[in-house]
Amino acid sequence: MKMNYSAKYLLIIILLLLPAVVSAQSFVASVDKNPVGVNERFQVTFTFSGEDINGVKNFKAPDFKNFNVLSGPNLSTSMQIINGAVSGSKSFSFYVNATSVGKFKIGQASVEYSGRTLTTEPLTIEVQQGTPQQKSSGTNPDAEIGDNLFIRAFADKQTLYRGEQVTVTYKLYTRLSIASQMSVSKLPQYQGFWAEELTSGQNIMFNTEVLNGKQYRVGVLKKVALFPSQNGELEVTPFEINVPVQVKKQRRGTGNVFDDFFNDPFFNSSEMVEYKTKSNTIKLKVIPLPGEDVPDSFNGMVGNFSISSSIDKKTTKTDEPVSLKIEIKGTGNIKLVNVPLLELPASFETYEPKIDEEINRSGVVSGIKKIEYLLVPRSSGSFEIKPLEFSFFNPAKKEYVTLKSESYTIVVEQGSRTSGNFTSKEDVKMLGDDIRFIKMDATDLRKKEKIVIYKNEFWAAVIIPIIALTILVGWKRRSDRLSGNVQLMRYQKAQKVARTKLKNAKVLMEANKPVEFYNEISQALFGYLEDKFKIPKAEFTLERAAGELHARKIDDKLITDFKSCAEKCEFARFAPGQQESIAMNEMYNESADVIIELEKQFSGRRKL
Repeated sequence: MKMNYSAKYLLIIILLLLPAVVSAQSFVASVDKNPVGVNERFQVTFTFSGEDINGVKNFKAPDFKNFNVLSGPNLSTSMQIINGAVSGSKSFSFYVNATSVGKFKIGQASVEYSGRTLTTEPLTIEVQQGTPQQKSSGTNPDAEIGDNLFIRAFADKQTLYRGEQVTVTYKLYTRLSIASQMSVSKLPQYQGFWAEELTSGQNIMFNTEVLNGKQYRVGVLKKVALFPSQNGELEVTPFEINVPVQVKKQRRGTGNVFDDFFNDPFFNSSEMVEYKTKSNTIKLKVIPLPGEDVPDSFNGMVGNFSISSSIDKKTTKTDEPVSLKIEIKGTGNIKLVNVPLLELPASFETYEPKIDEEINRSGVVSGIKKIEYLLVPRSSGSFEIKPLEFSFFNPAKKEYVTLKSESYTIVVEQGSRTSGNFTSKEDVKMLGDDIRFIKMDATDLRKKEKIVIYKNEFWAAVIIPIIALTILVGWKRRSDRLSGNVQLMRYQKAQKVARTKLKNAKVLMEANKPVEFYNEISQALFGYLEDKFKIPKAEFTLERAAGELHARKIDDKLITDFKSCAEKCEFARFAPGQQESIAMNEMYNESADVIIELEKQFSGRRKL
């Protein structure tokens, strides 16, 4: 009998959903200590975690060969609700001890759930002569804490191409009672990388993981996307934090009956101590991009992108602007996407494009870069706007990809302007989010009955246009020179851009938005020197900036002030909960003073 279509679809849906259902359950084994001493009591726990703990049936304990079962199974359950999702756990625990020295295995336990049998992995227990806790008495308590509280750094890949994303995750593992007021001691250094913060541990959510047979509470402290800007062996330095830990107090016999009485664990059994822990160093191998078949339009982008374009009209008149929009979107460091080279007919003028970015930092960094050009035709005719080229390297396919936007044909009719009414760049203004063209009406020239050359008005009418024309020609030449030299334009606009960033930062400071404030201050400081020294964003580091400042004989004290200001700003940006320790007003004033003093010294030397 053939299965009807409804049954087929139902079966497909069940098969698709089954992995999600299965992956939502876990059954693990753990111990509270390992190694243990001969005859030392320790706890073995088998924990089921899932949505429906009432569905757990027929628990079967392992064979505790080489161990004595002192009590158990002891049943405990717990429930929690996170973001509306209900989950719980059911634990079966035993207290056991071992009677001889050696390494012994505790076999698999099993339960039945939803018609399936779940089993745990075997545990290996090391049994030593004597009690490990007794051996460690009198030693540094930090060593005991370190076994039960530590940070681990994980990279999702060890080998990658230059410009390819690697995600580094910092996890805190603990079996101790800790306070939430952790503080950053030292941030990791990303020398040779462009870094994008993905998550920061403002509110750490803990779950359970078993590591080397021990059960830990684990929370993500920090997750960052790194894009290497150079080849070779690179390192990410450790992340160091201070954690308040609740530990048992050492009993001290003083000979005083009252001191001994109040030092009794019943009255004062624990205290909070601050413990410093740090992660491991991450080592990565960055391989160069292939040197063959590199497109001419390639400028270093790595990822997977697409390009689209649109134009607001294909028929226009002379001096009436046309809006050309380009969108580049995909996965990769979208901030480093350069504006593609636009080739225009000789009779077209263009203006500095309007650029917007939308960045998605959930996991793999992705986003959209929107570029809007304003094109103004100066003569009539039919003209072709050639396609823009954008190239990137796809690390998954290990090949270069070149994309092209559409080409457009624009028909330009003669406008109504006269030869004396030429529209310059000042006649076009960007208003808000849209581009609007201010059309200058033709001058209404009326014939005068009589021109008196001996009057001041006549000479003013003759001389002023000549002066204005001279100024206009000089300005036009300078504008053309800057348009053809992007680096020179960046250099000369560095102070203006930094001043704008500082102005934005002041608004954010007054609105009490510390995260956005420190981001804007950072862009003001780093962007100022990036423009001054013509350093690409991906290659900019504090060390390189300091070297460039030394090379230009900037005062050592000012260089030190700049580095101190930049480091404090970065610390406030990336250290969760630390912004309050650095006053925003103080940070704003320091940054402004540094930029002003740097500009004074640059202006005095003029040797860039």
